[in-house]
Amino acid sequence: MIDLHCHILPGIDDGAQNLDISLAMARIAVDDGIRIIACTPHIYPGLYMNDTAGIKAARDALQSVFDEQGIPLTLTTGADVHLVPGLLDGLRSGAIPSLHDTRYLLLEPSHHVAPPRFAESVFQLVAAGYTPVITHPERLSWVEDHFETFAALTQQGAWMQVTAGALTGSFGPRIKYWAEKFVGEGLTHILATDAHTNGRRRPVLSEARDMAEHMLGKEEAYQLTEGRQKVMMADLPPSDAAPLPEFAPPSGGGWLSRMFGLA
Repeated sequence: MIDLHCHILPGIDDGAQNLDISLAMARIAVDDGIRIIACTPHIYPGLYMNDTAGIKAARDALQSVFDEQGIPLTLTTGADVHLVPGLLDGLRSGAIPSLHDTRYLLLEPSHHVAPPRFAESVFQLVAAGYTPVITHPERLSWVEDHFETFAALTQQGAWMQVTAGALTGSFGPRIKYWAEKFVGEGLTHILATDAHTNGRRRPVLSEARDMAEHMLGKEEAYQLTEGRQKVMMADLPPSDAAPLPEFAPPSGGGWLSRMFGLA
């Protein structure tokens, strides 16, 4: 499996606070079947002043430690980028990293307030040739009133990333509901751990993959945890990725029927 959202770099944001935690996270990921992780620290002006050069240097240092200790985990780079003024200029200049130096980037909206002109800002990135991957929409406090906005954005070229732990219930029943809705209704392109530590928010994908398989079948579970990630890392256009599954209502044997054994 491939995890393209993980805060595993030590001491660079609110993720792993030291090397020991990074090493523990790496071993958990490997044991879970993850073989590639994107190091994606926050970039938020005034709080987390990370940039491409610093992230790549931190990745190189951590990869060297993994190699020395025989941990079979490959690290690449990206960032959990907040939607702020100057984002597009930063991407174009190379100061803000995309995922694996491709057209894809992680885009983190504000957790508590819907950003003004959110859909317009996302579309500007798409129009500029990028594919923004909106992180954890299921965990946003304003998702209830804007679910249709996210659905529309998937039609306009944006991708959605649901957190593995949200789907398995680690963030509570409300967030689990929205995670199941995004995945079950075919509005999720990839799953990722968004891991921050070796504790509750650890880098585990397999449990969510198994849930997705139960909901949507083995092929889509593969696409959510590896298939589309390979397309992204190869910098192929979104049209080359497996299409999202079509949503079937429960009466037609949809994911709710399969989840509760009604199909």
